[in-house]
Amino acid sequence: MSRAVEEYLKPDVVQQIARLDLRAKFIVKGFLQGLHASPFQGFSVEFSEHRRYAAGDDPKDIDWLVYAKTDKHYIKKYEAETNITGYLVVDTSGSMGYTYRQQFTKLDYAISLASALCWLMVHQQDPCGLMVFGEKITASLPARSRRSQISEVLSLLSKTEAVGTSEISASLLQIGAMLRHRSLLMVFSDLLAEPAAIRDALLRLRHRNHDIILFHVLDEAEVRFPFQGMVELTDPESSQSMVVDADAARRDYVTGVDDFREHYRQVCQQAGIDYVPLDTSMPFDTALMEYLINRQQRA
Repeated sequence: MSRAVEEYLKPDVVQQIARLDLRAKFIVKGFLQGLHASPFQGFSVEFSEHRRYAAGDDPKDIDWLVYAKTDKHYIKKYEAETNITGYLVVDTSGSMGYTYRQQFTKLDYAISLASALCWLMVHQQDPCGLMVFGEKITASLPARSRRSQISEVLSLLSKTEAVGTSEISASLLQIGAMLRHRSLLMVFSDLLAEPAAIRDALLRLRHRNHDIILFHVLDEAEVRFPFQGMVELTDPESSQSMVVDADAARRDYVTGVDDFREHYRQVCQQAGIDYVPLDTSMPFDTALMEYLINRQQRA
């Protein structure tokens, strides 16, 4: 059953994002613009219009062809081309449907965070698209910057369900084959698949000059292992179960999760990928703000 769009972008959530947008206005702008590099003052540019030469203008910007025709000095006026094309890449495999005691499943959490980023990008007039995957790409929307894109993205996301097995690496490679231009890929996944294959797929996307933000979404229970006594744990994708002594297993389990995250942190750091570890107990707007601030501080 599809969920209501309003579940992910309720009026109070929109207000939260709006406040976030105001607080992060310059941070977000710098973050998105910072992904562009070109010889002209750090950004790509396009010709805009002419204006009369004024004291203090750089004589190198005078359009001498216009001068030859009019006998007047005009400056070529340029405007920075700051738009970047972004794609929300959302994992909808069965494991993303897990929640222990939080209101949102991992998929719900990813959708809320993706909604906020879509809202921010479109309000900056940056094209934002969507790709949804499980075993393969199951749905997509081309990147657009019009305001209606937000509702179209949310409408599609509200119909998604966390089902099936995960083929993260194959899906990322499929996405790479679909994209013709450099893009910003915002990937939301629990990354519960073969790490080496995922690493190789991420590196291939970087080799094609795509920028990547990897939002590693885990449930609070997957990070902290709050269980006690003998518990039965079931893999949501394979349906395999095992009974474990939670108290005896906790230390090794938490260490394993820490190592799991650290592996991706190191891989991403070496590849120039932004790695954002999250769990579902973190308010998504707070998580987004912290990330944007950290990104700006590193810039």
